[in-house]
Order: sequence, then C-alpha cells, then structure tokens
Amino acid sequence: MADDFKDPREVPWHPRHATGLLGHEAAETHLLQAHRSGRLHHAWLITGPRGIGKATLAYRFAKFLLHVPTPERAAAHTSLHVAAEAPAFRQVAASSHPDLLVVERAVDTRNKRLKTEIAVDDARAAQGFFARTSGAGGYRIAIVDSADDLNSESANALLKVIEEPPQKSVFLIVCHQPGRLLRTIRSRCLQLPLAALDNETAMRVLTGLPPEAVDGEGEALRQAISLSHGSPGRALELVGSKGAAAYAEFLRRQRLSPGAAVEIGSAFAGRESPQDYFIFCELLLGWIAAKARAEALAGRGDALAVAHGDINASLRQTDALNLDRRQAVTDALMRLEAALKAS
Repeated sequence: MADDFKDPREVPWHPRHATGLLGHEAAETHLLQAHRSGRLHHAWLITGPRGIGKATLAYRFAKFLLHVPTPERAAAHTSLHVAAEAPAFRQVAASSHPDLLVVERAVDTRNKRLKTEIAVDDARAAQGFFARTSGAGGYRIAIVDSADDLNSESANALLKVIEEPPQKSVFLIVCHQPGRLLRTIRSRCLQLPLAALDNETAMRVLTGLPPEAVDGEGEALRQAISLSHGSPGRALELVGSKGAAAYAEFLRRQRLSPGAAVEIGSAFAGRESPQDYFIFCELLLGWIAAKARAEALAGRGDALAVAHGDINASLRQTDALNLDRRQAVTDALMRLEAALKAS
C-alpha cells in the first residue's frame, strides 16, 4: 500500500537530531557573532558540497535561536550548542516546533518515493507561516533543504517572502550549487560557504553516528571517505556500494582493455539496485570532468571534454529508457579509453 511508504529521511541520524557539529567552527562562530550583534540578517545561504554538514549547521543555528532568542542572552554563549534536554531541541528533533518551518521535497505517497522537486505549494507554505505570530514570541525560522530542489515556480514563491521579510524572521537556505539558484534570491542572502572536511574529521563524523547508520568499517569506510572528497554524507552512500567498488576498480586500472571494461561493467548486470549505477556514473563523470579541465589547462585538446558529453548523454539515456546498464558502462569505459589515447 502507498501509505506504507516510509520517508527515507526519517532516520535517527537526521541533521535535526545532531547534538554536535565537527569541522565548521568558523561558520558557527560567524552565526553566533551575527546574533550577538543584534543585527542578524534575515536570510542566509549556506553553501558547499553535498553531505558536509550544511543542514546540520542550519538546524543547529535554528535550535539556538529558538532556545536563546535575544542578543543579550547569546552574549553568554561561546558556541551554538543546545542541550538535548532543552525544550527547543526536543521540539525541533520531533519536527513539532511551532516557530520552525522546513521547506523540502514532499513524499509522493502514490508512487512511494520522494518528489523530484520542491513544489510551489510547499514553498508557498512559507508565506502563511511568516504571516502568523511567533508562538513563543521570538524568531520564526524557515530551513530550506535544499534550494537545489526548487523549480522556477517554487523559487519565485520563496523569493516573495525573502524580499519582504517580517520582523524576527530568518531563512536558512541550504544550497549545494548556488550558481544555479535564482540570482535575485542570492542577492538577498548573506552567503556562508562551508568547505569539505579533511579525511580525519570525516571519519570522526561517521564513527560518531549510530552503528546502524554506517554500512561498513575499516578499509571499506576509509575508501568511502577518500572517494567522497570530504563529505561524510556522501561517504555514507558510498560505503558498501557496488558502484563505489566498481569505480575504485576503475581507478586501480585506469587504462582499460576491452576485457577489463566488461569486467567492471558486469557489476551492473542486475536491475535490482539502480542506486549503484547512479553512484558509479556520478563518480566516473566527476573524474572525467576533472581530467578534462586539467587537459584543457595544459593545452592538450578537448578529446576528454567531448567524451564527457558523449558518456554523460549515453548514461542518462540508459537510465531514462531502462536500457542495459552493464553494456552502457562497458561502452562508456571504452569511449573514455579512446579519448585518453587521443589526448
């Protein structure tokens, strides 16, 4: 039944449950000082690679503002930490705080999945939310997680509220690729860029999660962290993934014979786990793009850039038309090998 679908985001390690934040102390201090000043800007665009802790910071700051609503009280604090026993923390963790709105992709119960975009009606909910009086007399806060999921209609609906913010309102907008966000939204926000974590910090983040959150340990976990480029959230997706393992095998070989390409492609012979295919495609295309940039800067032609476009189109078509993933990966690797020889 459709009603049996469980939102995959509803896990004990969701960012709203986090009691700490590693690796982003400077950003945390910046937000704390802004609150202390008594001139807190109403809209913040928290940017950086996916999975590095942007949403965790947004929820952490929201809990702090709801728990410590005045600059005078904030002056006594040296961080944004709020005890898990505090009422504001408990309410945010339970998604029940009346002064916090989360704008995110809704659940498509009929098709048993998350919707692919934030719908305009979900964004318009912010208009009604900010039209109400604060339940506790303090800040009203909207977390957008993430702005990358907005379509043109929902982005414009959100813009209307950001353009004319009510008093004591705060938008915390998580965004992985701010260059794709409406320029008019970007211009009304203060940007707070977060950097990827180093491997040691990423490992500390993952080992601090509940055991059921991390499907791997030891070398598998270290490999996932290395492939994630400083993103613990991405590492969670990669650890134990056949797609990540196939990509690691590609990195080990690099120059590929037809037999090696077929061997790597065989990891995608079944159709039961499309996520593994998506992970491999994302990692491979990222590698090709980085290699193509390096080749272009060195003045060695555009063979890899052309191959990137061809391979991207082929892999996407395979997904859209439900074609043979094994053959698509094999063909992509052989196309890449030809481009590497030509560069």
